[in-house]
Amino acid sequence: MEYTSGVASWRKVLRRAAVGLLPRRSAERRPGWSVGVPLIALAAGLLFTTTATTAGGTSLREDRRPELAQLIEDRREQVASGQERAAALRDQVESQTEALGGSDGRVAAQRDRATGSREAAGFTALTGPGISVELDDAPQQSDSKLPTDARNDDLVVHQGDVQAVVNALWAGGAEAMTIMGVRVLSTSAVRCVGNTLLLHGRVYSPPFRITAIGDPAVLQRALAASEGVRLFKDAVTHYHLGYHEAVEPSVTVPAYDGPGGLRSAKVPG
Repeated sequence: MEYTSGVASWRKVLRRAAVGLLPRRSAERRPGWSVGVPLIALAAGLLFTTTATTAGGTSLREDRRPELAQLIEDRREQVASGQERAAALRDQVESQTEALGGSDGRVAAQRDRATGSREAAGFTALTGPGISVELDDAPQQSDSKLPTDARNDDLVVHQGDVQAVVNALWAGGAEAMTIMGVRVLSTSAVRCVGNTLLLHGRVYSPPFRITAIGDPAVLQRALAASEGVRLFKDAVTHYHLGYHEAVEPSVTVPAYDGPGGLRSAKVPG
């Protein structure tokens, strides 16, 4: 159906409706429904004309989700390509630094100094005992099993929930940590987009698994003392979200392989 022809035809309807609203010279009283019909036709004509003008020949109900999905996929490919290029550049810098260190004493001294700080900075893999925490959305279930005031936001894991666990583990003396198997630093940003997690440019779906190396007993006490973690556990009870905490006798945390985030540097004189 063409909107242009529809607009023209409804203009006729508008004119007829306007004529129908004019008073007649007959002494006979007009029934109420005879007045309502022209009003309804006038309102319908206005609605149809506005819709046709707004649409401009396109569909107002077009589903744009495929475009959004493609945009996300394109962004993922861009991030992956950027990370590969960054890794190649880091390898090149390290190779040139190693070569210069053999003939320049100052370069060699700074290289050794940086090497000694790599473990503390998170650029080396670590293995040891620790703890793992898993957060998950509530399972799909009938409304009869949920509180009457439950909303969609109550049934998913939020950024604050993940951040509460991460902060508690750092406060408990965690030596190293991963989220979804990816090494994170104390400066790593944890963000959620809807019910997905955005970390270092990559998107992850629940359940969200956080693993930390450290004294398991101390880490568990830190989790128990965290107000944010306690609030999430309350939501687990009321809205059936998932929370699982387990001691790990031995776990390996990989080295951080993302950008270092260096904003400034100073060469000693």
